[in-house]
Amino acid sequence: MTDAAPADPRPVQGAPSRPSLLATSDRMKRRNAAEARFRAYGLIAISTAGALLVVLLWNILSAGLPAFQRTVVTVDFTLTEDQFDAAESVLFKTREYETYFIAALSDQLRDRGLDLEFDSASVERLLGKVGATLRSHYRDNPDAIGQPVRFELPTSSRVERYFKGGFARADIGDTNRFITAADLDLADALKQAGVLRTAFNWTFVTGVDTGSDNPGGAGIGASVVGSFFMMLVVLVLSLPIGVAASIYLEEFAPQNRFTDFIEVNISNLAAVPSIVFGILGLAVFIQFGGGQLEIQALKASAPLVGGLVLSLMTLPTIIIATRAALKSVPPSIREAALGVGASKMQAVFHHVLPLAMPGILTGAIIGLAQALGETAPLLLIGMVGFIARYPETFMGGFEGPNSALPAQIYNWASRSDATFIEKAWGGIIVLLLFMLTMNLIAIILRRRFERRW
Repeated sequence: MTDAAPADPRPVQGAPSRPSLLATSDRMKRRNAAEARFRAYGLIAISTAGALLVVLLWNILSAGLPAFQRTVVTVDFTLTEDQFDAAESVLFKTREYETYFIAALSDQLRDRGLDLEFDSASVERLLGKVGATLRSHYRDNPDAIGQPVRFELPTSSRVERYFKGGFARADIGDTNRFITAADLDLADALKQAGVLRTAFNWTFVTGVDTGSDNPGGAGIGASVVGSFFMMLVVLVLSLPIGVAASIYLEEFAPQNRFTDFIEVNISNLAAVPSIVFGILGLAVFIQFGGGQLEIQALKASAPLVGGLVLSLMTLPTIIIATRAALKSVPPSIREAALGVGASKMQAVFHHVLPLAMPGILTGAIIGLAQALGETAPLLLIGMVGFIARYPETFMGGFEGPNSALPAQIYNWASRSDATFIEKAWGGIIVLLLFMLTMNLIAIILRRRFERRW
């Protein structure tokens, strides 16, 4: 029992009124409006970035995909033993083979109901040095003499550009010695007859660089091999050194001024422009190592030198990523391992390092992808030169002169011929495919080795 009277629920006269919980105040309205504006700004930023990315990819694909196609002329040709002996006995052998080819092409067109007039000059403007191609084939394959052989001969770069829409008949002019309107008429007739068609350009994928007189035959294969050998050097050097340095700095090194100085410089090296590493490689590896010390493997344009330069550039990225992965492991893992009697090294290598492995692999692959796309340091060590061959041996791939994928793209983009510009765009597509593949591998490895605790 109590003598206290119940409170009167009626409001007291003159007392301030309390706002209802169900009513929205002006301050809450302003907060909600600010939040709505922030969301709108975020959606606008994401939409703008996505639209720009789509435009960029569209430009790259529209300009680079034609490099993966080429126009070829398919001709069934049979060289007899008498024709081979006669061609090899004259002075101008390639001209004799070209005569045989023109006769075979004329017979093939007549069988399809076309009677066209063309000479060796028009064939050369249409297909290039056909005689040299036939002579090389039969000298390398003597068993093919007397047997029917189907040749797929690529057309010249100007005919290829004509079918790709690179120029029109009005752009030729009357004094163009490389292509004439009659040549285009012949090309149209060959396409109508089914002799000329569009095929996948395997030469671009597997070929090597060419001179300015044969832009259609240029390929990116040799530069891809050069990038492969450089990535091997980067992987072998930067990954173990970077991981070992990160483990020591994060787990074993004492905290003093010396380690603080090292950590600051590692962070600074990660922000140094890549061309500085190129100057360092030129001075240390080529001029000092290959010049004064006379180390034969250290010379300009060698993938070994390029790999050493890119390893120096990639080390800070791998060290920073590895240390971040080691820091993400909870301290309780270390304390539990030490608590059951494990040594410091056992706790790190048996427990901490396996848990940090997804982040370490991700950082390493991202560092390799960054090194794969670098161009500036490679220009300074001479990997932008004209390379028209594959390495003969595996070790020769490290020591011999070669180019790299980004350097080859730069080389083609600096030339004036439109066909080389098209191939530069195609090389960008190949480089992007390598980048996407490496990032996809990083995601797969991260999910494969990721552990929950």
